[in-house]
Amino acid sequence: MRKTKINKWSAFILFALASSLQINVSWGQENEALIPKPVSETRRSGQFVLSGKTKMQVSSDNAELQTIADLFIGDIAELSGISIEKGERKAKSTIEFRLNMVSDSLLGTEGYKMKIAPGHVLILANQPQGIFYGAQTLLQMIPANSAAEVSIPCAELIDYPRFGWRGLMLDVSRHFFTKEEVKQYIDQLAKYKYNVFHWHLTDDPGWRIEIKGLPELTNVGSLRVPRTGNFGHFQPPYPGEEATDGGFYTQEDIREIVKYAQERFVTIVPEIDIPGHSLAFIASYPDASCTQLKYPVNAGFAMPVDRVLCAGNEDNFKKLELIFSEVASLFPGEYIHIGGDEAEKDYWRECPKCQQRMKTEGLKNEDELQSYFIKRVSKILEANGKKLIGWDEILEGGLAPDATVMSWRGTEGGAAAAKAGHPVIMTPNEFCYLDHTQGENVIERYGILFCCFMRMREVYKFNPNEGVADSTYVLGAQGNLWTEMVPNYRRAEYMTWPRGMALSEIMWSPIRNRDWDEFVSRAEAHFPRFEQADVNYSPAIYDPDIKMVESDTGEYQIIFTPEIKGLDIYYSFDMTFPDKFYPKYEDKPISIPSGATEIWAISYRNGNPIGRLLVITLDELKNRLEKKK
Repeated sequence: MRKTKINKWSAFILFALASSLQINVSWGQENEALIPKPVSETRRSGQFVLSGKTKMQVSSDNAELQTIADLFIGDIAELSGISIEKGERKAKSTIEFRLNMVSDSLLGTEGYKMKIAPGHVLILANQPQGIFYGAQTLLQMIPANSAAEVSIPCAELIDYPRFGWRGLMLDVSRHFFTKEEVKQYIDQLAKYKYNVFHWHLTDDPGWRIEIKGLPELTNVGSLRVPRTGNFGHFQPPYPGEEATDGGFYTQEDIREIVKYAQERFVTIVPEIDIPGHSLAFIASYPDASCTQLKYPVNAGFAMPVDRVLCAGNEDNFKKLELIFSEVASLFPGEYIHIGGDEAEKDYWRECPKCQQRMKTEGLKNEDELQSYFIKRVSKILEANGKKLIGWDEILEGGLAPDATVMSWRGTEGGAAAAKAGHPVIMTPNEFCYLDHTQGENVIERYGILFCCFMRMREVYKFNPNEGVADSTYVLGAQGNLWTEMVPNYRRAEYMTWPRGMALSEIMWSPIRNRDWDEFVSRAEAHFPRFEQADVNYSPAIYDPDIKMVESDTGEYQIIFTPEIKGLDIYYSFDMTFPDKFYPKYEDKPISIPSGATEIWAISYRNGNPIGRLLVITLDELKNRLEKKK
C-alpha cells in the first residue's frame, strides 16, 4: 500500500472530512460520496462489515469475472490495507459477483444492481462490464486509509449509464508520456466509469506510434530539439542542434496498453491526425507536403510551416493505406480517429498537384478537396474493418457516408451532423477542454493559448443532448486534454481532476439527479483518495473569481464570486498577506482605496485557510473590464 503524502492544504481537508464523515471507521450515515451518482439508491437498516475475514465469491469458469475480482481485491488492499481472498463457499462476510441467468433489459450492457446486506454484498449484471462498474461503486464506499474493519451501510442500488460513449482524450504528441503513465491515466479514468480512452498519437510536435512499413515516422518524427517554457514561442533549432526530446510506443507497447485497458473495459480509440497537423509526418517524409521543403519536427516554434499533407500526391494515400492497416491491426475497437481539423488550405490553393486533383475529380473548392481526402481515408478504414471519426471540420465539403463527428467548436457541428443522420460525440471546448485553466489565470498561470479558463461549475452545466433535435444520434461525450502547456504527467493529472469527475457524472448519471452544491460535497470526499493514491489534482474550486465593475457614478469597484458555498474571502489592498483578521468580503462591490495598485485575497472555511493566495494588479482587472465593453 502506498503511503499517504500529506501537505498543509491536504491535512486540513483530511481533518475536516474525518470530522464530518468519520472516514476512519465508516463511509458516513448517508453514503452520499459516490461519483458518478447512481440512478437510484435505497438505504436499508444494518451494515456490512468488510475485514480480512471477508471472502470474494465469483464463478471460477468465467475468466473476465476472475480478472475483475483480482483487480478489485488489489484495489481494496491498496486503498485500505485490508486483504481479502477468494472463496468457493459463502462465509459470514461475503462479496459476490454474479451474472444474470436471464438478461435484465433495464441494465443493458453496462448496468448493475447491488444489494448490500449484513454479511453479504451481491453485485448482479448482464455482462462483466456491469460487474466491473458495480465494483467501482463499492470501492468508493471504502474510505482511504481505513481501519482494520470498514462498516458499509446496507443499501440497494440500481445503476446504468446515460450515454454509451464516455471518453477522455490524452494528447501524447505535444508532450510524450511513458507507457506506465498512460496506464495510470487509464486506471484512474476507469474508476469513474469512463469507457473510452482517445489516444491522440500524432500531430506536428511528434509521431508516437511505430509503423513498421514507414520507419522514418518514428526515427525522425518522434524526436525534436528540447525546449522548455511557453509553447508556441520557442526558438527554432540552432544549427547542428540534435533532436533528443520525445519518444514513441512500439507495437508491443501498444498491445500491452490495449490489453490493460480491455481488462478495465476501456476501449482505446487511436487518432492519426491528417491531413492537417501532419508536420511530424512531413518532417519524416518531406515529399508528403505541397512545398516538399524539409522541416524539423515542431516543438512549438514561432515559425511558419507547411503542415498539411498534399491532397494531390497519390503516394500519400499509399502511405496512409500502410499506416492504417498497421494501426487497425493493433486496436480491436471499431473506430479510428483521423483528425481532419484545421487543415491549412492555402497550401492546397497554391499547389499544382492539388489543383489538378480538383479538376480531375470535378471539385469546386478546397473544402470539397478536404471532403475528397476524408472520403478516401474512410474507404481505407472500411477496408480494414474500421469506422471513421473526425473533428467537426470534416463537415466542410460534405461528410463521408459512415463518418462519426466529434463536435468541438461548440455543439452546432454535432447538431448538424445528427440532423444529417450521422452519429455524434459532443466535446465542445467551452465545457470539455481540460487544457483550459480551471480557475483564476494569475493563480493557475497557463492553459491552452494562455487565454481561457473553464471552471468545474461550468463543466457541470453541460448537457450533451442540448440543441440536438434527435438525441438518439448522440453517442455520448468526451473530455479532451491537449498538452501544449502540460509538460509532465503530474500536470496532466492536475488538469484532469477533479473536473474529470464532473464530466463522468454528466455522461453516466440521469440529468434529474444533478445538483451542483451536493456534487461538490461528494467531490471533496474524493480528495483524500487522490492524496493516498498520489494522484495530483487542482484545488481551484476554493479560489474565488474576481472582476472589476464600474458603478453608475463611474467608480471602479471589485467583486468576488466563490465557486462553491461556505467560503469566506479576506482581502487587502496594501500588499500584505490577508488572513481572517483582514476585511472580509460581504457580497457587495468593494471600493478601491486611493493609490492602491494591487488586491490580494484568500479563501477561508470554518476559520481555516483553504484557498490559494490571489494577487492581481488593478490594471489587469481594468484591462479585462475594457475588453468586455
